[in-house]
Amino acid sequence: MSKPVVFITGGGRRIGAAISSMLMDEGYFVLIHVRNSVEEAQAIIDAHSKANGGETSGEIITADLLNADIGELIARIQNHPKVIADGGLFGLINNASVYQPISFDDLTFEEFKKNFIIHVEVPFLLTKGLYEQIKAKSGSVIGLVDTSQGRAWKDLTHYTASKNALRQMMINLAGDLHPHVRVNCIAPGAIISAAWEIEHFASVLEKVPMGRSGEPKDIASAAKFLLESDHISGQIINVDGGWTIVE
Repeated sequence: MSKPVVFITGGGRRIGAAISSMLMDEGYFVLIHVRNSVEEAQAIIDAHSKANGGETSGEIITADLLNADIGELIARIQNHPKVIADGGLFGLINNASVYQPISFDDLTFEEFKKNFIIHVEVPFLLTKGLYEQIKAKSGSVIGLVDTSQGRAWKDLTHYTASKNALRQMMINLAGDLHPHVRVNCIAPGAIISAAWEIEHFASVLEKVPMGRSGEPKDIASAAKFLLESDHISGQIINVDGGWTIVE
């Protein structure tokens, strides 16, 4: 039997890598999009293959989402032998992200637009372009958002504005695409994925009921749950150790 196929953007590092690895371990064939993280993504594929008697459960798809022809990327996924063999695409995970603090004085409109391209425009185009393949498998779309809604995060106007636009777009698509395709979001919180976040999260963790940072595998578990929950759509799962209930 062919394995269900999932396409994840930004799937070679940090949270994306954890999702890619867990899904391969759980019986999926994962198309791992990367821009530069080819070696990291190949290491994930090789580690899984070594642990499973040489079976390959992933493939790397390279593209610079800021400059790529997204139509060509969509065609590559549509025409991928694994997608054709399985009769469609079981999941699209919009994980690719840009995340760097920039003060308002230094924030340019070009940087602002870049965040909207990666966090909103590309997920929209991929969802629209791959809709028929996802519909064929009664599959789902997942957007990686965050817990910034209603909060002012210092030096992250460009990031929080675009992530909240993605959140609303995903919720609206859940209404537009039902009953054929489920659409949900995962909002990571207090999960350190970049070195510069350590100082910022030290103060955050003082408020988190769980009293500790989460790990990328916690997000991966949520992604697997949403892919396989065929009666859940239009939801946002906060994977934040309870942070949202105290703020």
